[in-house]
Amino acid sequence: YAFQISKLELSGDRQVNLKVKQILSSYSNPKIAIENRKIFELKISSDSEKTITTKNVSGDATKFKNEITLKVQVSMDGITKAYFSVTENFIYNNNSNTSELRTYENRIKNNLTETAVDKITLKLALIK
Repeated sequence: YAFQISKLELSGDRQVNLKVKQILSSYSNPKIAIENRKIFELKISSDSEKTITTKNVSGDATKFKNEITLKVQVSMDGITKAYFSVTENFIYNNNSNTSELRTYENRIKNNLTETAVDKITLKLALIK
């Protein structure tokens, strides 16, 4: 995409922010010079929420939903050009092995973040 990120401010969920920063870092120091490149300043607020979606008859959780939301403010030369939100979620079964469940949830969170950032970069490319 023909844009560069000159400033990236992140707030909210630490794990999500680390993944966002990792993915978007390639846009902060582009290797190829492109004429008429759009230069953006981004403020991204992230939120991650895990909720129980289904319980069995004894009240134990059987399914969870993990949802991440990224609220993005896009500025160019100090002027706000766009404000949008991207939400991704995934529903999954509970696992009696809490260690495996935690590992699986971390993978889900990273995958949801990657998908959300892909949508953000697409929206950035479309800003005039």
